[in-house]
Amino acid sequence: MSGAVVVVGSVNADLVVTVRQLPRAGETVSGGTFARHGGGKGANQAVAAARAGARVAFVGAVGADDLGDEALRELEAEGIDVSAVQRLDDVPTGVAVIVVDERGENQIAVASGANAALTGKAVTAALAPLLTGDGVVLLGHEVPPEAVAAGAAAARAAGWQVILNPAPARELIDGLDGVFLTPNADEARRLVESGGSSATDDVEAVALALAARTGAPVLVTLGADGALLADDGVQRFAAPPVRVVDTTGAGDAVNGALAARLAAGDPLHEAVRFALAAASLSTRSPGARAGMPRREDVLVAL
Repeated sequence: MSGAVVVVGSVNADLVVTVRQLPRAGETVSGGTFARHGGGKGANQAVAAARAGARVAFVGAVGADDLGDEALRELEAEGIDVSAVQRLDDVPTGVAVIVVDERGENQIAVASGANAALTGKAVTAALAPLLTGDGVVLLGHEVPPEAVAAGAAAARAAGWQVILNPAPARELIDGLDGVFLTPNADEARRLVESGGSSATDDVEAVALALAARTGAPVLVTLGADGALLADDGVQRFAAPPVRVVDTTGAGDAVNGALAARLAAGDPLHEAVRFALAAASLSTRSPGARAGMPRREDVLVAL
């Protein structure tokens, strides 16, 4: 799959309730509206990469249930190769419960289901026929560490670039030399602290610390403030302003679009600008995927 993107990650069904304000602990907020969307950071990133122009294959796991059926149909409708997705009989498809307020801010709780059953052995076997030519393997933390490690090892052995979106934040696996990290600011701080460094609110220092650890660029996303890139120094990038409806999936849009444009051979700074524009545009519609733009729409925004 020369110049392609292979995503190793999670698939969820997103159950979304939109309310006037997010509930506090112990509070019930009524009067909301409900919708169901395809989700999971890995699957969302695969959709973003496909819409950004990449040929995409997905490696993951779903249950042998109706939610799994629907999840795979939705990915196939985006032109994504799902032949390497496992169907598991003994666990359900992952589910995320999302509450979104009128400003587009959200709270998310996830039941991992089949995502937590994805093994390193399964990832290694699934990637073997996919990693031909060159491309980018995009990994995420919503699957077990052994699956992430297997994906990184297989990608490096094949000479593919590796991007790891470490969300949710947890201790990084060993062997991440040369891996491009893409945390948000809070995740970046937690990653540095889990590695034994002192806590700091200086996001530039945090990004540089992570880049020193991996020997590769680190992109720290900052929401509406854009992102900063640690790569032989630190450079900040602005995000195009838009009227925000729902920020769910904006980080996934960054990662998928970034992987797609790097796989296409774009220079790093151009790929980052494209990814941030894609993320901004994605927040104009409710749900993690509905607003993810196609390549031509992002180019217009740029």
